[in-house]
Amino acid sequence: MTQATDSPAPALQKGLKQRHLTMIAIGGVIGAGLFVGSGAVMKDAGPAAFLSYAITGLLIILIMRMLGEMATANPSTGSFADYARRALGGWAGFSVGWLYWYFWVIVVGFEAVAGAGILRYWFSGVPLWIFALVLMALMTATNLFSVSSYGEFEYWFAGIKVFAIIAFLILGTLFVIGLWPNQSFDVSNLTDHGGFLPNGAGAIFSSIVVVVFSMVGAEIATVAAAESHDPAKAIAKATQSVIVRVGTFYVGSVFLLLCIVPWTQGKPDKSPYVDAFKEMGIPYADDIMNAVVLTAVLSCLNSGLYTASRMLFVLAARREAPMRLITVNGRGVPVWAILASTVVGFLSVVAAYVSPDTVFDFLLNSSGAVILFVYFLIAVSQFVLRRRTPEEDLTVKMWFFPVLTILAAAGIVGVLVQMAFKSDTRSQLLLSLLSWAVVLVLYAVTRWRGGSVSVEEMEAGADDHRPAKKVIVLANRTMAEDELHDALERIDGSGDASYLVVVPVNPVDTGTADREGAAFVWQATTEAAQQRLDETLSDLRGRGLTVEGELGDYRPLVALDSAFKEFEADHVVIATQPEDRSSWLRHGIVADARERYDVPVQHVVVHASVPS
Repeated sequence: MTQATDSPAPALQKGLKQRHLTMIAIGGVIGAGLFVGSGAVMKDAGPAAFLSYAITGLLIILIMRMLGEMATANPSTGSFADYARRALGGWAGFSVGWLYWYFWVIVVGFEAVAGAGILRYWFSGVPLWIFALVLMALMTATNLFSVSSYGEFEYWFAGIKVFAIIAFLILGTLFVIGLWPNQSFDVSNLTDHGGFLPNGAGAIFSSIVVVVFSMVGAEIATVAAAESHDPAKAIAKATQSVIVRVGTFYVGSVFLLLCIVPWTQGKPDKSPYVDAFKEMGIPYADDIMNAVVLTAVLSCLNSGLYTASRMLFVLAARREAPMRLITVNGRGVPVWAILASTVVGFLSVVAAYVSPDTVFDFLLNSSGAVILFVYFLIAVSQFVLRRRTPEEDLTVKMWFFPVLTILAAAGIVGVLVQMAFKSDTRSQLLLSLLSWAVVLVLYAVTRWRGGSVSVEEMEAGADDHRPAKKVIVLANRTMAEDELHDALERIDGSGDASYLVVVPVNPVDTGTADREGAAFVWQATTEAAQQRLDETLSDLRGRGLTVEGELGDYRPLVALDSAFKEFEADHVVIATQPEDRSSWLRHGIVADARERYDVPVQHVVVHASVPS
């Protein structure tokens, strides 16, 4: 029997259910930035802070609506990277992909450090770096195990966040309107302590710089949807419900905070929700909120690693990252992409321990405005692609196009300009621009070396899913006719393709090294390899396929290289024995082939072979 260990083109597992996608979308907008960062916004904007969240929420809603329009028309794992490429060119797709990946791998390290700090609230004697490394290892294992394990973990942790914020909304509303013991209707904190705008109307807009980063994550649902069973439906639901989520979880809860707690108590490093619970007389407020914030941090860490690895997977598929990163295991998990993203997270943890005031701060600042660059390119991409997309493909449409698209793009530029004028955010903008400049240089180098998928190639469908025209079969074992034919039949366009079967003349693979003396081994090897080749050609030709064959070098990759150059194949099939008996797998033949060639490489395991 044969077993295809990977699909013709490496494929991600469809392991996310609709309930996973729903909770990922809901929890994606609830992070530690809301539970802790809202204190800094209250301090800066005063009672009008909820307006900062409302304006920023509107921007996020518009971005999500744009993504919804583009994603339902063409679901893709690297959604906005691919849309930017189609709309603006290869440089834009490359920029979005690498900038988004960079943003999230830095977030992963930051959240690991933040989570470790929360754990030290209960275990103060344990060094920060130990907890950080443990959290990184835990989330890495969760992502490596399977796509569904990520979805399940995120479902429950996001559920805790959602439950906590809903509980606060209910209890806080009862407290403010006077349906609480010994409490009457009271919103005096909105006007006491200096009035509604104690720091002026400008503080509403200057606070947007902080608020926007606390809302990052809603777009993860459009990435995760590609690994669901119904991407279009999942994306449509996620983007259409973002209005309610932002309006209630952010604007609603912050409004209640401002009614319950004087804005003057807001602190950048303390959760105002703790103060609110204490004001309401709820016991163990500190412990409750620290537990909730910890789940928010772990959820963000988990999602950050997931999102970064999927973006890296897409970059590899577009020849903009090492091809090895596109490898998926038997459970449909992109192992190397996850590990590569994890490395940066671990290095960030080390930097936080060794040099928190220099290296770690530099990493954080250099990614500070990156997400705004990505959002801006999303807006411009939607503006361009909307004009190219047939009306019948637009399941979800951007409202009042093009007016709101232009306003959203202008709003993002406005936030960036504010960052340039604020002393505490200017360095973030400059270092983020430097990061983008480095990415553009890398793009130029990648194109110079022949990498990256051009817009023309994408529009022509020249990606890993195109029907095969020429297929090379590299085999060290002969399969029974039904088994080999079934394996080839799974390739798109297999019936019309031309095939070249290559059998390396190798004494070990043919078994002659064990049976023949030194003087006769090569002659016997050549005869055995020729017999296998003849049997395979006869089987396939009998099935009506157009197939030729040749004997190759005793080194499998050398044989494959020679055939690849002459045959100009667009698909490769490598047949090996099971892993415990395969010298090819021990020497990494399949992995090396995937890294070397910019075409799909299908690995087929032969459990039973025909004796030569």
